[in-house]
Amino acid sequence: MSRSEALQSIVKSVPVIPVVVLEDATAAVPLARALLAGGLRVVEITLRTGAALDAIAAIAGEVEGAIVGAGTVLSKGQFVASEKAGARFMVSPGTSPDVLAAARDSTVPLMPGAATPSEVMTLMDEGYTIQKFFPAGPAGGIAYLKALASPLPAISFCPTGGIGAANAAEYLALSNVVCVGGSWVAPPEAIKAGDWTRIEKLAREAAALRKSG
Repeated sequence: MSRSEALQSIVKSVPVIPVVVLEDATAAVPLARALLAGGLRVVEITLRTGAALDAIAAIAGEVEGAIVGAGTVLSKGQFVASEKAGARFMVSPGTSPDVLAAARDSTVPLMPGAATPSEVMTLMDEGYTIQKFFPAGPAGGIAYLKALASPLPAISFCPTGGIGAANAAEYLALSNVVCVGGSWVAPPEAIKAGDWTRIEKLAREAAALRKSG
């Protein structure tokens, strides 16, 4: 399976990818199990804390059926470290030659970020047909994505940023949206409190969303 096919398989398996910032790696396994129980097998752990790599390794090693990825990948070093930790996919908020070079040297798929037609086209030239649209809300949201669909029909997006339970279905109805990313499924206060029942419930509600476009 090619990297592109692997990424397509991952993003098409869930309507919502939880985007999680973890301060404590010991929360990673129960969090992933709660998400999985709710029907979301894919989770993105952002590299914004010192606990992120340990969290990725814990989920990769202990939660059968879960697919863990690394988010906020900003450098080749982070890409390599995340791959060693067991990340099955990488997500970057934008694009840089360093991150693209790391992706070329790896079998782990990258979902790079884009927010303008020029960025989308540059990534398309690199073979990326699935891209993160970030920050979705501030960059123009649903209207902007609709405008991109006609001139760039070959590209599918995972919009992230400013998306929640109230508007996720509207994004998923777009023809060029394959899934959405968001933090509302695993709220920081619920993680801190160890409220896995709440997170499982939110995951179940998110998993019930379906593509209609």
